Amino acid sequence: MRIGELAKRTGLATSRIRFYEKSGLINGIERKENGYREYGPEALWMLEIIASAQSAGFSLDEIRSLLPDAQDTWQHDALVDSLQRKVGEIEQLQARLAQNKAQLLMAIDSIKNRPEELACADRPLWVLNRLRMQSTQAQRAPSVAGDRTRAKD
Repeated sequence: MRIGELAKRTGLATSRIRFYEKSGLINGIERKENGYREYGPEALWMLEIIASAQSAGFSLDEIRSLLPDAQDTWQHDALVDSLQRKVGEIEQLQARLAQNKAQLLMAIDSIKNRPEELACADRPLWVLNRLRMQSTQAQRAPSVAGDRTRAKD
């Protein structure tokens, strides 16, 4: 299939497909006498894997190391290890996002429910002190993951 059809079927721009080709992420492209690239069916699924991996947060270098080698052999153990590492990174990101969300919700609550008797100039400091207090409490509290780790020891 030519690049236009491949682009339609994958939803990727032709420039992106050419970029992946130049980067060595997709191989086995033939050039016809007229100069057109001719892509085999493996290019379709390889591009789908690349796009899916990028959506999951893998960099192109990480993806390159996960793809089959020159003999079309997948490195299964390395692939599983990389996927597990990415899951761990996602879990860490989720924890940071949950903490950020809690801080924002605390800020909203503090602003909405601040003591009316405070002078206007003192209200921002009161909100900041509540946020600091929440942050200090969060740092002192053991994490759930940490509890599970200690329980296994």
